Amino acid sequence: MKAFSTIALLTLLFFASCMGYKEFPVESDYSFEGEFRRYKSFNFLDTRSSGADSSLQNDIIESAIRARMELQGYEYTTRDPRLLVSYKIFYDSLFFTGYDQPDIELFIEYEENIDQEMDPVKYNLRQGTLLVLMYDRERKKSIWQGYASGVFGDSFYSDKRYLQGAVRSIFDQYKVFAEGFAVQKKKVSRN
Repeated sequence: MKAFSTIALLTLLFFASCMGYKEFPVESDYSFEGEFRRYKSFNFLDTRSSGADSSLQNDIIESAIRARMELQGYEYTTRDPRLLVSYKIFYDSLFFTGYDQPDIELFIEYEENIDQEMDPVKYNLRQGTLLVLMYDRERKKSIWQGYASGVFGDSFYSDKRYLQGAVRSIFDQYKVFAEGFAVQKKKVSRN
């Protein structure tokens, strides 16, 4: 009977933890002109001086983006960054044009063999979309955009973990490490 109680309790805890996790509808697009193997550094495009919203949400979103970029090996710098990162919150629903493309990892690995025709796809993004855009500063081109729909449509919009989860969902689409960054496996010592 004790084993049954333990299994029932673990099952209940598992389902309760799943209820707290919110999966956002996420999409991303990239430019075939992006030099994804050559990017090392980034900074944020200064949108606050242009009258953009400077709420607490921005600080949370920027902090989450910075943490994710650094986790993938990119260096945050104010001096000549190669990538400029920008984001925008759309509080209303909107129609958005994206593109049907191969995964970015496939494009990077097999660039020469990928058909570089882009088929447009129309998305109906729900109220409260977070759009993240990466801009190649040297080439003066947008190279990647990711967006999560329905982020700001309910009461969780100011919760730090909720916003971090939205950014994480978007960056799960950008699986590109900085140039020269190698993921090293740590040896596990067995005693």
